Amino acid sequence: MVIKNVSLETVVGITSKIPLTGKPEVAFAGKSNVGKSSLINALMNRKSLARTSSEPGKTQTINYYNINDEMYFVDLPGYGFAKVSRETQAKWGKMIEDYLHKSPTLKAVFLLIDIRHDPSANDRMMYDWIKDQGFDPIIIATKLDKIKRSQVMKQVAAVKRGLGCGSDAVIIPFSAETKQGREEIYDLLDRLCTVNEEIPEGEEPEEE
Repeated sequence: MVIKNVSLETVVGITSKIPLTGKPEVAFAGKSNVGKSSLINALMNRKSLARTSSEPGKTQTINYYNINDEMYFVDLPGYGFAKVSRETQAKWGKMIEDYLHKSPTLKAVFLLIDIRHDPSANDRMMYDWIKDQGFDPIIIATKLDKIKRSQVMKQVAAVKRGLGCGSDAVIIPFSAETKQGREEIYDLLDRLCTVNEEIPEGEEPEEE
């Protein structure tokens, strides 16, 4: 994958309608401090198009990034942020659920987990919930540069065990600092977005 043009095209709030882009989409989910914006920026070859912050919980909308006018990166609100009220978290959850159900061109959901720590209860809940929506999450184990190389396989195994992943689960260790893992993600994106035909923009998915 060669990134030529990117733009933040659409921002969807709690009361907004989920757009039908007509192009392949991949979504990114994860805890508020897991490095989701850093991953998206690294994939887009941009320093700060996806906003990073020292204050977790800044992503309160669903953000659509147009990539080469060929596909979309969809940044979902972070979860597990203690300072956000339960009511607000519930609204974000409903917004994410609506997106997963209503986007006819969603090809995959990337779930970000901090490779340094065992998955939290919120991580496991999100993993199970994504599977309940009909997707097999692709796990991105972030902050790879924060651990020693000798620890990588041990921590990957801990992530699998903590989430209850099957043996066929895809887990990609990634560092936003060194970009290690980025080419593997690019290869996966290329495969995801070329094996399926586009749905014309504005065309409603068929009811099940």
